[in-house]
Amino acid sequence: MADALPPPRLLPSGDSAVTVEFSRTIDDAANSKVLALDRALHDAAIAGITETVPTYRSLLVHYDPSVIDYETIGARLLSLATGPLSLAGKTRRWRVPVHYGGEDGIDLEDVAKALKLTPDDVIARHVGGQYRVAMIGFTPGWSYLSGLDPSLQLSRRQSPRLLTPAGMIAIGGIQTGIQCLAGPSGWHILGRTPIRTYQLHREPTFLLEPGDEVTFYAVDAKTFAAQDKAAEAGEIIAEQVAA
Repeated sequence: MADALPPPRLLPSGDSAVTVEFSRTIDDAANSKVLALDRALHDAAIAGITETVPTYRSLLVHYDPSVIDYETIGARLLSLATGPLSLAGKTRRWRVPVHYGGEDGIDLEDVAKALKLTPDDVIARHVGGQYRVAMIGFTPGWSYLSGLDPSLQLSRRQSPRLLTPAGMIAIGGIQTGIQCLAGPSGWHILGRTPIRTYQLHREPTFLLEPGDEVTFYAVDAKTFAAQDKAAEAGEIIAEQVAA
């Protein structure tokens, strides 16, 4: 049984933000609390709150100090955070295509060797996972997913790459992730997806949200190319699955 979470802590974050911390480690139970508090704040519509930013284990709350002061907002946040939070909510489920290996998954072979598995084993275990979007961050649309099979957990690369491709599907530590835009990364690249989790002129601009559930399925290079072309034109390639 998982250890009980500690009492939430308030951490001042400059003169116009405060963090509500539920855990000091990555924890699905803490993340559920974070998302529930985020929903509760949205429903409460507290005057002066300008933005909330959910992470794995804490919620960053920006506020206007000319409308509400630190002591007042802190008391409201702790009252909500320590009270009964509804963890239930509408969950969206997505099936995300991935082209594994080759030029799109340049670390697949090395990951398999490090884990004493075959590349096909790695793919099968990755595809077999049930993942949850814990947070969005680092770059627009970068989706951090919990639920990685323990047999695929692997420390990040000792030497991060300065540039990795858009659509990267990778693993790092106890997580897997979807990188929408090209950028630096120390994660191990298993493949690429044609979906755009972020596309500026598309509606919705951001496809995935914290709390969404994700599964992956493998596609061949020809299918990837066709889906990538459609996604570039604004089509949402990921399949939304009924609950």
